[in-house]
Amino acid sequence: MKTIIFYVSFSLFSLGLQQVNAQEEAPKAVELSSEERAKEFFEKEKAKIVTEEKEKLKYQIEIVNEQLENGIITQEAAEKKKKELAEKHAKNIENKIAILENEMELRDRNADSSGSYIAFGSKGKAVDININTKKYDKRTTSDLVVAAGFNNALEEGQSLNDSDFKLAGSRFFEIGWAWKTRVFKETNWLRFRYGLSFQFNGLKPTDNRIFVEDGDQTYLQEFSLDLDKSKFRMDNLVVPVHFEIGPSKRTETESRLHFSTYKMLKIGFGGYAGFNIGERQKLKFKEDGDKVKEKLKNNYNTNDLVYGVSAYLGWGGATLYGKYDLNPIFQDPNRELHNFSLGLRFDVD
Repeated sequence: MKTIIFYVSFSLFSLGLQQVNAQEEAPKAVELSSEERAKEFFEKEKAKIVTEEKEKLKYQIEIVNEQLENGIITQEAAEKKKKELAEKHAKNIENKIAILENEMELRDRNADSSGSYIAFGSKGKAVDININTKKYDKRTTSDLVVAAGFNNALEEGQSLNDSDFKLAGSRFFEIGWAWKTRVFKETNWLRFRYGLSFQFNGLKPTDNRIFVEDGDQTYLQEFSLDLDKSKFRMDNLVVPVHFEIGPSKRTETESRLHFSTYKMLKIGFGGYAGFNIGERQKLKFKEDGDKVKEKLKNNYNTNDLVYGVSAYLGWGGATLYGKYDLNPIFQDPNRELHNFSLGLRFDVD
């Protein structure tokens, strides 16, 4: 690691020093002509090239370090990648300076009597040369989102102590893809997040019970045999939408503007809406000494539409995440149970 840093620093420093020496050797004048002022401008541009490439290299090395920390690449691969990046940007500096020097010569040849610089089109028509480039600014990014934790369901006024479902055994899992768009152009304290997710909400009834469907009624009933497992699962496809607030790190170069929320505090609040795409019940028990596994897939009178509120709070890629279904699990005239979840959410910025 130290070897790579030394190589990078030495290469860029040497190229920068060559440009500084070239500037120091230039003849001094009390008053600069328009041509000399143009040359001075280009000397400054050379220095900007070195600075810009150093910033790009620094940013790319940070990405490699993040990949190494997250176990995406090995130490050996990281070292090789850094060396390749250092050589690439050293060559970029060399090539860009050569291009700039050629442009200086071109402008010198086409300077008019007033001292301004013009170029000529293929038919001899004078045209402006615009050397300004628009900064690359990626305001929308996307990443994989994964969440998991505890799940349960309660009626209005009911407490967790009176819940019909096991507190530790009932769990949820969510996986999806989310896009993040910076709301304001020059700052990044407010982001808009949206995407598509699959939610898997599991409920494990207490007291050896299972869900039974009888016409438009769905209720818990004690099973005739001793259950090793009783789990009711609802699968949802939803569109989550959140506003996210929190600080970010701004990186700006001559051609690039970037905001990073890596290892930063973030608070998200919003909701989701979608469809219930399936429900099933898994049972495990012994009958006449034999192990039996049953998967029961029915409608169970659940609501087809799913919608609710959700929020998350945390640091970096891991946040505390909670969601609450505003829609009841079952249609009327059944009990008005509302599903809710609490766990951890992981997303990479």
